[in-house]
Amino acid sequence: MQQFVVPQFIEVEDKIFGPITTRQFLILLVVGLLIFVIFRLADFKLFLLLSLPLGGLALLFAFYKVNGQTFHYFLLNVIQTLRKPGIRIWRKEYSKEELNYLRKLGMETPMPVEEKKDAAKREHIRDLSLIVNTGGFYRGEE
Repeated sequence: MQQFVVPQFIEVEDKIFGPITTRQFLILLVVGLLIFVIFRLADFKLFLLLSLPLGGLALLFAFYKVNGQTFHYFLLNVIQTLRKPGIRIWRKEYSKEELNYLRKLGMETPMPVEEKKDAAKREHIRDLSLIVNTGGFYRGEE
């Protein structure tokens, strides 16, 4: 039997400079260049006012992890969660007020008809088991 190598540690990012990954390096490089441009073009007070929050955000996005995932994935998940409804109901039971309101709108929901199912016979279960076990070769009593 032929064996295959299964890749492991696929969630570990490649490191380029010691413990710094490529993603972290690129974030710090872009923000560092942006801070340098701000330093060259603005006076010192404006430079401090802009560079401190920008550097803090860069460090947050580069190094901070929430529950083992990077901060930008965490932020995307928060945004997606806020955009979607929080509660999903499988079988809602309507109150009397809701039913009266729906009746007034003309959207009366029909009552579901419960179907009575026959109990499975022992022979039928045995035939199904043989069909599954033989991979479909057994056809049963046709």
